[in-house]
Amino acid sequence: MQLRYIIKPFNELTTTELYALLRLRAEVFVVEQNCVYLDLDGKDQQSYHLLYYADDELAAYTRLVPAGVSFDEISIGRVITSPRHRGIGLGKQLIDASIEGCYKKFGRQPIRIGAQLYLLKFYQSFGFVEQSEVYDEDGIPHIEMVKAY
Repeated sequence: MQLRYIIKPFNELTTTELYALLRLRAEVFVVEQNCVYLDLDGKDQQSYHLLYYADDELAAYTRLVPAGVSFDEISIGRVITSPRHRGIGLGKQLIDASIEGCYKKFGRQPIRIGAQLYLLKFYQSFGFVEQSEVYDEDGIPHIEMVKAY
């Protein structure tokens, strides 16, 4: 299996890439996590999109968000791995690539995330530190975390 990723601004995504990333987000966030929410939040057009492929199939994805859109800091959001590609360490590679992608696109600065609470230790392993109390977002416990640069 060949793994590779690309990072593109919204206006450079092909219709096929856009369909694949929106389908993956719906498959996991809406169907698998049983969470009814408005995924199309107006932030996609301002963000970079990291698409991680296993061979020619979209296996994982994140959204790299400029400062001032989700938080005062730059951020990584919509972190997702396809159910078909879990258990092979792709999540770690995805976050490493996302952090590096943020630094390349926005410069070295703090990165803030709104993490699902069950992934706290996972994000801590990348240097993210808790910055808020636990809060509910769409019925799922979350916590804000920041990685210093």
